[in-house]
Amino acid sequence: MNKTIKKIVKKSGSSFFWGMHMLSGKERKAIYTLYAFCRHIDDIIDGDEALSHKIELINAWRKEIDNIYDKKVPASCIGRNIYKNCMRFNIPKSDLTSLINSISMDIPNPIQAPELSEFYKYCQGVACAPGSMILRILGCKDESFIKDLSSSLGVAMQTTNILRDVREDAQADRLYIPKEFLQKADIKTNDPKEVVVDKKLSVAREELAKLAIQNFDKSFELINKLDKKISRSIKAMAYIYKRYFDIMQNRGWEIISPKPTISSFAKMCLMLKAYTGR
Repeated sequence: MNKTIKKIVKKSGSSFFWGMHMLSGKERKAIYTLYAFCRHIDDIIDGDEALSHKIELINAWRKEIDNIYDKKVPASCIGRNIYKNCMRFNIPKSDLTSLINSISMDIPNPIQAPELSEFYKYCQGVACAPGSMILRILGCKDESFIKDLSSSLGVAMQTTNILRDVREDAQADRLYIPKEFLQKADIKTNDPKEVVVDKKLSVAREELAKLAIQNFDKSFELINKLDKKISRSIKAMAYIYKRYFDIMQNRGWEIISPKPTISSFAKMCLMLKAYTGR
């Protein structure tokens, strides 16, 4: 595996790393490459560069994706690895462009209390599109099934991220909790730093948690219909995210810090549970 890709994935300690760790070489390389791509685009948006430079870099990546699908030599290391490791799995160009478009929704201005329609649009790119690509790499062929599972699991996972990172996001002037849920909690401001200290935030987080539960339930129902060879890695990743969610659910939605953590040993146990069915 390319050293740059390997370094990005190992440094993250992410659920993707643990969920996909026991895959065959070509599948693991493809998924780790996509993860490195996601992290790289995230780092552009979160970086300290001037807005004009961020836009320039994102547009360069749109051109890079065009090059990959036009069978031209990609200019970047990650682009060349996408071409080398991922294209054999017939990944739709729309998944990669959707990912770039959704992550880029935080520029020029950070997302703050999006309407539900915008929230789902954001989740579609940052979480559902990667899920769609992973399912294809793992061998799933049913387009309708790919859409249903990637959508439900993507929303469940991204909602878990939002619930977990609410304070950290507020410090970056971001607030991903939908406006409708804030209104239900009678929170009248969209200012992230004010929302994060509002005592009624727990009501809005609980509404968002209900959405996560619905999508986790649907996801596990669909995962259980997959061939075992395909389902194991997806189930491992889902188990880890569900454990994060359960920690927060059990301690109460009024508690936003510290962020829940799962030890490497616990992640390994969840991965083994997914692979052995025990």
